[in-house]
Amino acid sequence: MPERCGLSRREFLWRSGGGLGGLALASLLGTDRALATDGLLTGKLQYPAKAKRMVQFFMAGAASHIDLFDYKPELVKRDGQPSDFGEHVEAFQNGLGPWLKPVWDFRPYGQSGKMLSEVVAPLGSVVDDMAFIHNVVGKSGVHSSATLLQATGFQLPGFPGAGCWVSYGLGSMNDNLPTFVVLPDHRGFASNGVKNWDSAFLPSQHSGTIIYPGTATPIADLFPNKAGNYITQEGESAAQRLMADLNREHAATREGDQRLEARIRSYELAAKMQLAAPEALDLKTEPEHILKLYGLDRGAQTWPKEINAEEENFYFSQKCLAARRLLERGVRFVQVWSGNDNGFPRRNWDSHEDVRRDHGPLARGMARGCAAFIQDLKQRGMLEDTIILWTTEFGRMPSSQGGKGRDHNPYVFTNWLCGGGIKGGTTHGESDQWGYKPLDRKHPTEVYDIHATLLRQLGIDHTKLTYRHNGIDRRLTDVHGHVIEELIA
Repeated sequence: MPERCGLSRREFLWRSGGGLGGLALASLLGTDRALATDGLLTGKLQYPAKAKRMVQFFMAGAASHIDLFDYKPELVKRDGQPSDFGEHVEAFQNGLGPWLKPVWDFRPYGQSGKMLSEVVAPLGSVVDDMAFIHNVVGKSGVHSSATLLQATGFQLPGFPGAGCWVSYGLGSMNDNLPTFVVLPDHRGFASNGVKNWDSAFLPSQHSGTIIYPGTATPIADLFPNKAGNYITQEGESAAQRLMADLNREHAATREGDQRLEARIRSYELAAKMQLAAPEALDLKTEPEHILKLYGLDRGAQTWPKEINAEEENFYFSQKCLAARRLLERGVRFVQVWSGNDNGFPRRNWDSHEDVRRDHGPLARGMARGCAAFIQDLKQRGMLEDTIILWTTEFGRMPSSQGGKGRDHNPYVFTNWLCGGGIKGGTTHGESDQWGYKPLDRKHPTEVYDIHATLLRQLGIDHTKLTYRHNGIDRRLTDVHGHVIEELIA
């Protein structure tokens, strides 16, 4: 045993001649993985974990809280009247027109009587499992920086995504799939692209792995290109042996450099994903009643030139079902995106011109997919240890822009949580009568508080999950954050 020889496990492996490259080769050739992927806090969590995995739904472009979740009777009463905020308002564009009532009617749902817009009515069936936070505030009305703040805890690029921190802190629950998976909008990335889920200064293996469920190539470059039919098993093995030798030489002169090890771990994981990923992403193996629950029982789909409500439902639900299958197989953190950053007509939540036109298909698809996802987790007994966060980069103004649209509102917006020990059927914090700012402006909720609460449910004290970088102990919540105790069951 290496311990008896006075050597660490890593030193023993190196001196045995395999090295990290050799271990990667062993994995690629089908032998058991030798390196553990335990997280920093494995075995020493600060709190009893009420959740062991997490899902983040991100509505890119800024979903309108006052048209979906945060009912404001005063806006209905004053619809069309000149807006008067009682203070100077710095609008992003020219969105200070007359007051604009919610473009859809609201009604109460569940035993909690939570008021929801008719466009998200499917969520009414699970509303008593959800906790709404209506006094979330941002720091910027610019999409890129506001999205980074919600995704990484910082407005500037160069910081790890929330999923990266969870991967770093808790490690993997499986040996064949990534710890952190990202399911982007099928039309493209949101603001900042991969910077929202990149590991930044954390070890590279904690970055999110991008997957497009339902496509011909869900994971890029996982399998050899069809044009490479000249590659033989013998040639591939020889190439891997050469790579192992080169890796050993490279690492021997760069002690402490984690990049090579992260790259090798990626190769190891890719080899095992070649078997595990196709099975995990084969949605057609689901029973018909599950497909029907998600609205995926319409047969084969093609990529449409124009998105309508039915097609939007299909694509988002497809991601939700894939997320459930990945979580079920041990993926720790799944991030699901709705909306991209590409031009007109709008296929994101940035509804400057027409809220009904832009939000309608997206909201219906989101509500159907999220409701099915929550019901599915619940019936499998997974909701109790899976925590869900729904967020967006900021809200939208209660005043109109161009008659039918709404401008950016970083001053207040809505998040909701579900599962993982969260107290369902509750509401925390209020916005003012217009949905313009928090009712209590001295005690708003910030993203740091939400991140602190999520980490708490995963068993982590947010102040203890740190990484030394450039002389600073960095963390997801920066130097801020308080656990929202009222939301914990």
